[in-house]
Amino acid sequence: MLHQGPAKKVTIYVGEAARHRSEPVYIAVLNYLFYHNVSGATVTRGAAGFGAEHHLQMARFVETSLNLPVKIEFVEERAKTEEILPKLLQIVEDGLVEIQDTTIVKAGRLEGAAALAPLALEGKAKLMRIFLGEQDKWRGKRLYDAIVESLRAHDIAGATVYRGIGGYGAHSRMHKEKRMRLSSDLPIMLSVVDDEKKLRAYLPVLEQMLEEGLVVLSDVDVIKYTHRLEAGLKEAQES
Repeated sequence: MLHQGPAKKVTIYVGEAARHRSEPVYIAVLNYLFYHNVSGATVTRGAAGFGAEHHLQMARFVETSLNLPVKIEFVEERAKTEEILPKLLQIVEDGLVEIQDTTIVKAGRLEGAAALAPLALEGKAKLMRIFLGEQDKWRGKRLYDAIVESLRAHDIAGATVYRGIGGYGAHSRMHKEKRMRLSSDLPIMLSVVDDEKKLRAYLPVLEQMLEEGLVVLSDVDVIKYTHRLEAGLKEAQES
């Protein structure tokens, strides 16, 4: 939560078409800020502009440019800004990042209370399984969607969501899929594999999001962990 006094204002300029890990850079930045507890951020879409390559982009009535300028702004305290800046610069490979000194006069009140190198994962690791209900929410989102986004923002190697067809939990209420209609709260399991140190570092974040559920850790041996090359990178290497 922000407090009155000195702070930093960060402004990031990118093209709407710029990508990071197959998603728009401005979405990747927004998710990163959101899941690292930055107090707030705003994304605005420009009507016209040009950047380092001097390509003029304009929104027209008949034809809309595919790469209009996008601006992301947020205000944070100095220590928090310095903590998150290195990863932000990795996400914003092609763009402009500006930091200004600013002063927070009034802080809002909470209501209700460069691309990364390919990850090498092999040998001893941990399997984390998270059990929750399909209807569980976190800040207005489906909880399992929010957890997957949060795992990605914290550079966890990967996660899979499984939707159960039956089960019961701490309240001993039976939930099962029926022929004519679906239960409103079927069980969900998330399966996550990564280095034990990274998973244990993530647990405090998960504890804040998961009010009710079950989390278990098991020892596993990673035999193989690979990913497909991006299409452009693969073509460049083959040429």
